[in-house]
Amino acid sequence: MRVEVYDTTLRDGTQGADVEFSVEDKLRCARALDEVGVDFVEGGWPGSNPRDMEFFRQAVRQTWHHARLVAFGSTRRAEVAAHHDANLRALLEAGTEWVAVFGKSWDLHVHAALRTSLDENLRMIGDSVRYLKAQGRKVVYDAEHFFDGFRANPAYALQTLRAAAEAGADRVVLCDTNGGSLPHQIGPVVRRVAEEITVPLGIHTHNDAGCAVANAVEAVRAGCVHVQGTVNGYGERCGNADLCVLVPNLVLKLRYDCLLPGALRRLSHLSHFVAELANRTPDEHQPYVGRNAFAHKGGVHVSAVRQDPGTYEHVDPAMVGNRRRFVVSDLSGRSNILSKAEELGLPLDPRSPSTAQILERVKWLEYTGYQFEGADASFELLARRLLGEWNDGFEAGPFLVVVHRTEDRAWAEATVRVRVDGTEEHTAAEGNGPVHALDRALRKALERFYPELRRIRLVDYKVRVLNAEAATAARVRVLIQTTDGEERWETVGVSENVVEASWLALVDSLSYALWRSRGRRSQAAVSQAGGDGEPVRER
Repeated sequence: MRVEVYDTTLRDGTQGADVEFSVEDKLRCARALDEVGVDFVEGGWPGSNPRDMEFFRQAVRQTWHHARLVAFGSTRRAEVAAHHDANLRALLEAGTEWVAVFGKSWDLHVHAALRTSLDENLRMIGDSVRYLKAQGRKVVYDAEHFFDGFRANPAYALQTLRAAAEAGADRVVLCDTNGGSLPHQIGPVVRRVAEEITVPLGIHTHNDAGCAVANAVEAVRAGCVHVQGTVNGYGERCGNADLCVLVPNLVLKLRYDCLLPGALRRLSHLSHFVAELANRTPDEHQPYVGRNAFAHKGGVHVSAVRQDPGTYEHVDPAMVGNRRRFVVSDLSGRSNILSKAEELGLPLDPRSPSTAQILERVKWLEYTGYQFEGADASFELLARRLLGEWNDGFEAGPFLVVVHRTEDRAWAEATVRVRVDGTEEHTAAEGNGPVHALDRALRKALERFYPELRRIRLVDYKVRVLNAEAATAARVRVLIQTTDGEERWETVGVSENVVEASWLALVDSLSYALWRSRGRRSQAAVSQAGGDGEPVRER
């Protein structure tokens, strides 16, 4: 059985307090949704703002391979003829074949929000749908607050649906707009509606009670063939049903047909792509697509997963475009180290003393405040150093940081010394703060020997106080994320001095960049030659 997927990221999703898309962002997002086979893409409310009108102006000129664009708006205003209503005219001007209009199903809203009569509300619904159909549009009718309305006045709530269906609506969508319904309340209501309404039914749920996905699943099981939601659950207040969770549940658990064949394997990429467009940090604990959705940390878990992934994974991560990840921490056992080494391509022998040495070193460092579960690059460097596979490419010497303060400005100056193959470089640089200055000075010192470091940049910097009771003398952990424009990696440093902790993480970040550009290549050359030994440092 096929269930239609209706995405409202570009409309309802943008009502999230910290979600913002430009017109180009919306176009890119819509194309990505089209590529995976989303059936409907609700592009916005053209009557509400110029940006949405511009989106539709550009979007209707483009070729869409699968998705149908939908313009969203409300029913006509009370006591205003449909053909005179500005909102309905804006829907028509958007130029889409499909339009969506919402109307009131809850008598409380008719009286308190619309300030009109129950009969006029029914006429508003019917007139709006009938007018849009007469103009050649296909209509999705969203029954706003339907479940609350049904609980308060079931007879009237059903009347509103009949008004839309009898006027010619192509889909009737039951909305849990306040997001307060629970799963056991959804199914019986949907089944009751299905006895009255022959138009294909849809479901639109919000997450205010943490049940948006579960409620949508229950609605489908009860007869809905159309589901609405947003990528990553973005939306007003607590958000909407997360399509990145809802769709895999429908496809993998209940065997419904959604999206295009094979598209589910692109779901993790879609999730992260939309997060980037929205300037939101991806949720690492998001089911199915989060970075930690298939991360294993406990030694017992890791050991079992290495024998049979099904012991601690409910689906194969590759089915949703994700991957298994083994986390190294002070809870790690030998299985964690071996699994992480295998993931990183490290040649560890389970019987080798090096494995035990790496494990003990990790446990000690984590005891002192390090955290490798968020710093894979630092763990890889630690292991390769202990294995004799990598020697950083440089020796970091002493550094000096001076912070200057005037009445209108503060800045820092850093001086560093590094040694490469016996040659010492002594440089200085200024920055907005001590870490910025150190980063620039260290880079400046090394770029003479390693010009590829010019394209390396720091993209995230986090400081965590480990023992707050020590106040300003507290030990801190610094996590740095770095990129070369192709990949990102995380490194960590710990010290009672935040500048030193930052320095340690910075040194690791550049050492890892050199490993990526030179160490791997040298290791491959040695392997191809049939030799062994320490990789050659190239310049």
